Amino acid sequence: MGSLRKKEFSSFDVAVVVNELKNAIVNARVNNIYQLDAKTLLFKLHKTDQPPLRLIAEAGERLHLTSYAFEPPQVPPAFCMALRKHLRGAWIANVEQHEFERIVTVYFKIKTGLMRLILELFGEGNIILTGEKGEILQALIFKRMRDRNILRNEVFQFPPSSGKNPFKVARDELELALRGFGDVEVVRAIARFLGVGGVYAEEILLRANVEKTRKCDDLTDSEIGAIYDGLQNFLSAISSFKTEPHIVLAEDDSFLDAVPFKLKRYEAFRRQLYSSFNEALDEFYLKVKAAEQAAASIEVDKLRQEAERLRRVIAEQERALREDEAKAERDRHIGDVIYAHSSELQSLLDKFTAAKREGKDWKELISEVLAAKGSSRTPEAFIESFDARNLAVNVCIDNLRFSLNLRRTLFENAAEYYERGKKAKQKAAGALTALEESRRKLAEIEQRQREVETLKTVKPMEVMEELVKRKVKRKEWYEKFRWFRSSDGFLVVAGKDAVSNEVLVKKYAGADDVVFHADVAGAPFVVVKAEGKAPSEQALREAGEYAAAFSRAWREGAGSADVYWVKPSQLSKSGPSGEYVPHGAFAVSGKRNWMRGVPLRVAVGVIEKDGKVTFVGGPLDAVKAKTNVYVTVVPGDSSDKEFLKQILQALMAKLPKEQREKLGKVSIEHIREFVPYIKGTLVTTGF
Repeated sequence: MGSLRKKEFSSFDVAVVVNELKNAIVNARVNNIYQLDAKTLLFKLHKTDQPPLRLIAEAGERLHLTSYAFEPPQVPPAFCMALRKHLRGAWIANVEQHEFERIVTVYFKIKTGLMRLILELFGEGNIILTGEKGEILQALIFKRMRDRNILRNEVFQFPPSSGKNPFKVARDELELALRGFGDVEVVRAIARFLGVGGVYAEEILLRANVEKTRKCDDLTDSEIGAIYDGLQNFLSAISSFKTEPHIVLAEDDSFLDAVPFKLKRYEAFRRQLYSSFNEALDEFYLKVKAAEQAAASIEVDKLRQEAERLRRVIAEQERALREDEAKAERDRHIGDVIYAHSSELQSLLDKFTAAKREGKDWKELISEVLAAKGSSRTPEAFIESFDARNLAVNVCIDNLRFSLNLRRTLFENAAEYYERGKKAKQKAAGALTALEESRRKLAEIEQRQREVETLKTVKPMEVMEELVKRKVKRKEWYEKFRWFRSSDGFLVVAGKDAVSNEVLVKKYAGADDVVFHADVAGAPFVVVKAEGKAPSEQALREAGEYAAAFSRAWREGAGSADVYWVKPSQLSKSGPSGEYVPHGAFAVSGKRNWMRGVPLRVAVGVIEKDGKVTFVGGPLDAVKAKTNVYVTVVPGDSSDKEFLKQILQALMAKLPKEQREKLGKVSIEHIREFVPYIKGTLVTTGF
C-alpha cells in the first residue's frame, strides 16, 4: 500500500454526510451502542423493513454508516454504559449540521422528550450528550475552556463560529468581506471568512479561475462574482443532492482522499465511484485504519525496547533511592547516638587529647586502651579498632558502628554526621523526583504499547483481508424468517410467529408461489418461492417436511403430521360467516392439496464457504445436497444447550482437525434456529 493521507473532515463533507444520514437513519431505533476505542462509538440501529444499520462516530475524525462488523471491548467503558442507559431504545428524530461547522447534532426521541448527542469533528473532538433542557449529562471529555465549559449539568454551548455560514452569505456581503482583508491572499481570506478550510477555498478559486495568491484588494468585481458563483455551485449540489461521491486514487492505487464532489485539484487522478458519500468514507477509513495497524507493527518493537530500557533505569533509581534514604537515616541516627552518649565518648576523646599533649606514643596509648576494653570498662568498651592513618577511632554502640575523627571535637563529629544525613536526604529527594518522572514515562509507553498492541499486525494487506471478511453482508428479505434452499434450488421461507406469518403471506407470497401449513393449530406458514418457474415435486416434498417439523406436533413428540398446500389467492383474513381470524392466521378457501403422514425430522450439517465453516439446516434431503457432514434430528426429550452441544460434538467428530478448529469458533447458538423447539433426539449421521 502506498502513502495514504489521513482525511480531515471539511464543513462540506459534514453537510453531505448529514444530508445522506437524514434519509438513512431518521426514524431508526437505537438497538445498542458500543465503544470501539477511546474516541469511537458504534450505533446499531433498526429501521422498519430495512436491514440493520451501523453508524460509526469518531470524535474529531469522522461520521458515517459502515458495512463492517467491529469487535467491541468485552467490558464497555463507563461512557458507553452511560449512553446505553439514556439512548438504548430511543428513536432518532433528526440529524443536523450546526450552522456550517464541523459539528453534528443527532436528536433522540425518548418517552419524556428529546435528547441531543453532539459530535465535534474538529481538533481533538468530543461527543456530548445533553438532556431535555440542554444540560450536559455525559461527555467523552469534560474540560474548562476560555470560551465555554464542557462540565456536567452546565448548559451546553456551541463553540464560537469558525466563519460565516456560506448558505447565509449574499454576494454583496462576500465582496465587502473580501475587500476588507486588504493585502491578504484571497485563498486565506475565503478560508477565514467562511471557515471552509484550505482545500475547498482553493477549489472555489480554481473554479472561478482566480489565482489563489492574488491579494484581496486587487480583486475585480467580475472575479468576486466568479468566486461567489463557485461557492453557490457547491451549495446547490449539497441542497439538491447532486453529489459525485468517490475516492481519489494515487498511481499505486492507494487512497488519497474521499470527496463528495468532483474537484479540479484531483483532475489528474483516477476515481473510484460510490453510490453514497457514506459508502466512500467507509471504504476510505477501512484502508486508513489498516495502514495505522500496519504502522503499529513497526512501532510496537520500538516501544518494547524503550519500555525495557526505562525499567532498567527505574530499577537502578529505586536501588539508589533506597541507599540514599538508608544513609540519611543512619547518619542522622549516629548524630543522635553521639549526643546520647556524649559523656562517655567525650571521656574517650579526652584521653587521646591528653596523650597527644603529653607526647605519649600512639602504640603505647592503643595498647592501654585495648587493655581497658578487655576489662569491659566504659567508654573503652565502645572501641572496636583504631585507624592510625586517618587518626580515627572506630566504635560500636548498640550495634551501630561508626568512626570518630580524633582531630575534631565530639560535637564537630556529631555535626558532620548530621550534615551527611541532610545531604543524603536531599539526594534521596532528587532521586525520588527522577524516579517518578521515569515511572510516568514508562506508564505512557505502556499505555501506548497497549494501544498499539491492539492494532498490531504484520502487513497492511493482512489487515485488509481480515476487515473485508468482517464486511456485513446485506441481509436479504427472507433472512428475517426461517428459510432454506431446496435440494434443487428453490427458496423456501417460513414464519417464526404470528407477526412474521402475517407479514410473510401478505407481503412476500407471490401469485405463483405455494403456501404450506401443517394440520396443527399454531403451525407456521411456509412459502415456496416460484421465482419464475413452477416448484418441483422435490421442493414441495421438502417444504412439507419443513412445515411439519416446525409445528406443535414436534413439541408433542409425534412421529409424523399431515400437511397441505394452497395458492396464496386461497388465503384470506375473512372467515366464513364473518368468523374472526386471529392475527397470524388465515382462512383457506377452495381445494387443499394434502400430504399425509409427513415424517417429522430435520438435519443439521456443516459447510465451508469463503474459508469459513458454519452450520446449515433444514429438511434432510436439502441438507444432504449441500454437505456430507450432517446429523438427523427427530422429536425427543433432549433439550436446550445440552442438546445443542450433542449436535455440535457429533458434527465435530466427523470433521478434519482444521475444520474442527474453525467450527469451534462458531457460537453454538447458530444451531438453535435449525432445531424445532430446541429439543429432539439424534438418530443418523452422514459421512
